[in-house]
Amino acid sequence: MLRWLFSLLFGSRDDGGRPAPAQRRKRPKYWRIGKIKLSRFQYGRRNRKLQRDELVREKPYAFAFRYPLHSKYIDRSGSGDSEKLARFELPDLRTPDDIAQWLGMPLGRVAWLTHITERQFRPQSLSEAHYTFHWMPKKFGGARLIEAPKPLMRKVQHQILRGILDHVPAHDAAHGFVKHRSVLTNAAPHVGQRVVLRMDLENFYANIRFSRVAAIFRELGYSREAALWLARLCTSGLPPRMPLPEGRGANLVRNYTARHLPQGAPTSPALANFSAYSLDVRLTGLANSFHANYTRYADDLTFSGGDRFLRSLRVFIPLVNQIITQERFIAQPAKRRVIRDNQRQKVTGVVVNQKPNCDRREFDELKAILHNSVRFGPASQNRHDHEDFYAHLNGRIAHIAQLNPQRGEKLRSMFRQINWANSP
Repeated sequence: MLRWLFSLLFGSRDDGGRPAPAQRRKRPKYWRIGKIKLSRFQYGRRNRKLQRDELVREKPYAFAFRYPLHSKYIDRSGSGDSEKLARFELPDLRTPDDIAQWLGMPLGRVAWLTHITERQFRPQSLSEAHYTFHWMPKKFGGARLIEAPKPLMRKVQHQILRGILDHVPAHDAAHGFVKHRSVLTNAAPHVGQRVVLRMDLENFYANIRFSRVAAIFRELGYSREAALWLARLCTSGLPPRMPLPEGRGANLVRNYTARHLPQGAPTSPALANFSAYSLDVRLTGLANSFHANYTRYADDLTFSGGDRFLRSLRVFIPLVNQIITQERFIAQPAKRRVIRDNQRQKVTGVVVNQKPNCDRREFDELKAILHNSVRFGPASQNRHDHEDFYAHLNGRIAHIAQLNPQRGEKLRSMFRQINWANSP
């Protein structure tokens, strides 16, 4: 105000011929490029893409994206890193043609599997989907969507798993679906501890979106184009009219609408472990600073320690929640458990109070099922309608035998006495 009055009365002061300071240019609410009106945020994003990508006039490969404003193509195939690929002995795939040739099928069929021509890259009906969908009720309420790939998609994903993902090691704290690791190795660090803290991640697979999967393939050394195609082959999106489980609303489907890791695909466990790599690094460092142990089996997080760790839980738990949120996962407070050594400490189905052991109640329940199967036939005990009840019982016996060989042999002896001749 004083400067304005001074200039009004005495005129502007002589600045020695220096140019006036540049006025701050106010950004307009909208930008126009030709006839297209873009918001400021969209303009910034597209501007950065133009600076980052290489525009070419000739079509570099099949299905290359054509930028409408410049009538040029974006070549995303030149951004790969051969040194990274060679480090893990991964196939050098740069274009969709390379991926199709590596998979041993026509490019059009690979494009059909990715829904690249569909809206939002997802099927528009259940018949067009490459997965079969099944809602499975959770133990403590709610429902979980199982997305099992159909034969052709499963074949492609198995090749991606064997040819790419199996070559990359997971973090030392990850024990779920990792070779030479199991629920037993996951529970071993927590044996004989003063306190065990168990936490759970909500919608673990569904919260891992397409962008994170593509970023994993980029980090392995693949070009942007190859990473996008590989990520589409490993993710799923629900069709618009997806049947809901009984008593559930549309909010349940919302987590599965965008492309995500499907629970049921052979590639999902490995990609989930890679997606949680940064989470494992940070939680391992946090646990070490509190003189505690940390392991993760899929979405189950387990911490354990002595008296010092027990006294610091009030500080430790909020820090864990903060890291989980920063890594774009969601913690489930309802499933958090603090188990002291005067209680039964159970980690991924293994009792760890004094030594790794099976749960006594689980052993007694399975023993009763086997006893009744011997007396009345196995069909009378298949209350949950398992398609292969023989394999189901055999797997449960193998799990207990791994933890307690003596109890496992006792159950195995009863299993041999079952008459499977008349079972369906």
